[in-house]
Amino acid sequence: MRTILNFDTIHEYNTFLGIETFHPLISSIDFSKVGKEFKHIRKRYGFYFIFLKQIQCGNLIYGRHRYDYQEGTLVFIGPGQVAGKDDTGEVFRMQGWGLCFHPDLLRGTALGQKMKNYSFFSYQSNESLHMSEREKQTIINCFQEIEGELNHSIDKHSKSIIVAHLEVVLNHCLRFYDRQFITREEVNKGILFRFEEEINLYFDSNKAQTIGLPSVQYFADRVHLSANYFGDLIKKETGKTAQEYVQLKLINRAKDLLHHPDKSINEIAYELGFKYPHHFSRMFKKIAGLSPTDYRGAN
Repeated sequence: MRTILNFDTIHEYNTFLGIETFHPLISSIDFSKVGKEFKHIRKRYGFYFIFLKQIQCGNLIYGRHRYDYQEGTLVFIGPGQVAGKDDTGEVFRMQGWGLCFHPDLLRGTALGQKMKNYSFFSYQSNESLHMSEREKQTIINCFQEIEGELNHSIDKHSKSIIVAHLEVVLNHCLRFYDRQFITREEVNKGILFRFEEEINLYFDSNKAQTIGLPSVQYFADRVHLSANYFGDLIKKETGKTAQEYVQLKLINRAKDLLHHPDKSINEIAYELGFKYPHHFSRMFKKIAGLSPTDYRGAN
């Protein structure tokens, strides 16, 4: 049976590493200063974890996926996620940097309200951030700024300063992911092409009638991406959310079907995966600007 270590608090993780806890809700860790050797084991974190690897360390299991880490890779782990790999007998020293912060740190702050914008905490491991040397140094500098603040005694200003530094880190990560989407434009176009193919196949194979309306999760799975990464990629490439893109394609398919007079509007609604025809009519009017009946009459 696979062993999983559970770390619910920052202090528990710091104790595992053998380092001092300067703040109960956040820790900036230079792993080169951790003197212990470790064996591989899977870990579940009850907090956010940003992990910068500075050496190639082979395959690591993250969720249900395997990923080969390269130097300068930034990985994002959200509360409740499991990362690591099973014990192989290998003994190693950890390298790189880590930034752990508990959700409780953000409660009642503006950043806490914005955490949903940092969707990369729900990306899969193979969607990690690959940084240039300059970008990597920017992140390390930010980690060091937080480390410096944590070395001060905690006072009434500590939380606001630490949270401000943390927001800078997350905003840099957003910027670098935007750059990664741009620099991988050709790969992204290939994914968009696959997306188009999968939408057409979904309707051509009658999946809509057996599964129902197509979901973003379904197409993300088909192109082997997490729903969040897939959605962000589609938004960057098309200017529309993945859901909007799917709905637009669905309505275009509906327009084609409405040109067949032998099919009733109810039949078309069921063929497209709608449980109730009036839901189809409502979506069609919202996107096309007129009802299916009026569209059919005008054509």
